[in-house]
Amino acid sequence: MSNKMSRPKPPPPGTEEASANLNLGEFQNVDTLTLSEAALVLNALVAKRRNDRKNVNETEMLNQTLNYLDHFARFTQKENVEAVERLLSSHKDLAKFERAQLGSLCCENADEAKTLIPSLQDKIKDEDLQDLLDEISKLQNR
Repeated sequence: MSNKMSRPKPPPPGTEEASANLNLGEFQNVDTLTLSEAALVLNALVAKRRNDRKNVNETEMLNQTLNYLDHFARFTQKENVEAVERLLSSHKDLAKFERAQLGSLCCENADEAKTLIPSLQDKIKDEDLQDLLDEISKLQNR
């Protein structure tokens, strides 16, 4: 006998996938950051802690993460990071995950974007996606 008041059992961890259908489990509607946004946040936090002379607790993992973000962040100027975020946020038809992926991968064309982010396939026309990618590219650090 089923209890109508019970919550559905969450899916087992490890079943998440970002394929043609996004199945992100508990992360489905969580706010996401591009690599550039994550770099800004972490670098600002570390700088503030150093400035306040607080224990920064710079672990090897933190240093590796900062190195990774510094290497792969496509936008380093705060104004450009914010402009890309505003541009991506205006596309409410796209999932937060998809928007973050577009802002991190900086694909050259719609075909590449839809190959790397298959869930975009039926969500946005190639022309509209190309326009978005072109706008993102204008903000990219050269």
